[in-house]
Amino acid sequence: MLQKVIFHIDELQKWKLLLHNVKNLLSSYENESSEVKIEVLANGEAVQAYASGFDESLTGKMENLSQRGVNFVACNNALTAYKIQKEQLSSFVIIVPAGVRELVDKQSDGYAYIKP
Repeated sequence: MLQKVIFHIDELQKWKLLLHNVKNLLSSYENESSEVKIEVLANGEAVQAYASGFDESLTGKMENLSQRGVNFVACNNALTAYKIQKEQLSSFVIIVPAGVRELVDKQSDGYAYIKP
């Protein structure tokens, strides 16, 4: 059985907690027959953590999780508001037009919603 989860972050100070939650969720499925599909959506001020040079420790954790199948998504409206260009983003980050729309679409597709 495939479980689908979207983690939503809009506060910079919650990144460490969110990434820890994602890692724990992934680990809990390692020895199970079920699979989990995880997306992390950042909007608001949280998109700043996706910019190169913001916090290499966070970027390293994100990249590791990305290699384990986690999708990292950025709201284009927030990127524009914080004047972050696509070229400044880590290569694993996917841009969506509007974060709120992404949340609506994912929840309509059966994703569980988690906001630490």
